[in-house]
Parts: sequence; structure tokens; C-alpha cells
Amino acid sequence: MDALEKKLKENEYPGRGIVLGRSEDGKSAVAVYFIMGRSENSRNRVFIEEDGGLRTQAFDPSKLKDPSLIIYSPVRVLAEPGKTTTIVTNGDQTDTIYEGLKNGAGFTRSLESRTFEPDAPNYTPRISGIQKFKGGNYSFSLSILKSDPASLASGAKQPGTLRYTFDYASPVAGTGRYIHTYRGNGDPLPSVEGEPELVSLKGDLDSLAASVWESLNAGNKISLYVRFTDIESGRVTTKVLNKNG
Repeated sequence: MDALEKKLKENEYPGRGIVLGRSEDGKSAVAVYFIMGRSENSRNRVFIEEDGGLRTQAFDPSKLKDPSLIIYSPVRVLAEPGKTTTIVTNGDQTDTIYEGLKNGAGFTRSLESRTFEPDAPNYTPRISGIQKFKGGNYSFSLSILKSDPASLASGAKQPGTLRYTFDYASPVAGTGRYIHTYRGNGDPLPSVEGEPELVSLKGDLDSLAASVWESLNAGNKISLYVRFTDIESGRVTTKVLNKNG
């Protein structure tokens, strides 16, 4: 099992990434979300905390060209009687999951109406995660919706969708699961393959955020969000780092 930082250093362009897990001391649920970018439009962003969650915002509104795939709420929190769910995604499917859970649909079912991003030829995967808190218990799930390379190879004009959900009922202290959009840089960008990677998580909120930020490729990183939720009390502490501003 490699440290998260090692995985990040090995990939010049993982794109957008989610890590869910449990802190080294076992007391907190950990959520990490980062974004990277190659174009001016992608790089013109910052993270802003709002309503207990997170949204992206144009750093320079005058340079914003197409907001459709870059302006969204990566993190939202659904508080219900006796339980709380934190949603973390790389796109506007955050809202789809939020509304689905609110109306009684499960995580997987909520995403049935969604597919990969319409950004041919990359067909960027939609990656999503939820952290579930109930009665002092904590579990999480991760999802990836990606294009089917077999359908493209067959000559289809539009690829089919591959749908995967991974459930983690008993997160182990000091470990996390890391899912990201790309295997590396390229043109087109190669979609990630396989299940979420098992990684070790070291340190507290500040030290983890600092080490992750330093491990992301300096030329491509844009913003980072790290969230610790105390599993017993529900107390939340967060850290936001933006390259712009």
C-alpha cells in the first residue's frame, strides 16, 4: 500500500481526484478532492466554501468561456433525522445524488440518469463518493461512470457507459481509497482503469493537506479541499488551498 502522496507524484495529470477514508488516529472520516487543468478556462478556478459544502468559482469572471463542466458544487451535505451524508463528486452530479438521496433513492440508483462527461474525445469519467454517518458509525462508497472502449472500437459514434460502484463498510484507520479521472497526460486523455486504489493517509488535517498539495504537479494543479469529520461528534474541520489568489 503506497502513501497517497506517492501516487500523486507518479502521475503528472490525474485530472480530478477523490479520496475517502479514515484518519490515522481513527477518529475522523477523511475526504479529499482536488482539481487540475490544462486549458486557460480550466485553470481559471478557485474553491469557495458555502453552506457547509464547496463550490467552484471563476477566479477571473472576464476570462470564463464555458462554465458547463467546470462550475459546480463538488461537495454537498444532506442532513436527515438520525443520519448525515456527505457527497463529493467531480461535476454537477453532486446535485443529482443529493436530490436522489433526499427522495429515497440509493447512491447507485441516483446516478442511473447520468453518464460520462460530453467532452469527446476525452469522455471524462464522472467520479462520485458518499460518506455515511449514522449512530457513530461511518462507511463510504465510490462510483465511476466511464466510456466503454469496446463500443468505440466497434465504430459506434457514441460510446456506451460502464458503471461501477464500490462500497466500504468498515474503513480502516490510516487508509483511504483514491479514485481519479485520468491515468496520465495525453491527447486524448486516457481514462482511469480498475478499482479505487488503496492508499495510506498520514497526519492531521493541516499536514495531510500540505503534503497532498505539494505532491500534485505544480504546473497543472488548481485547487485542493480536505475535510475531516469527527465520527462521534460530527464536528467538521476543513482546509482549502487555491493556486489562484
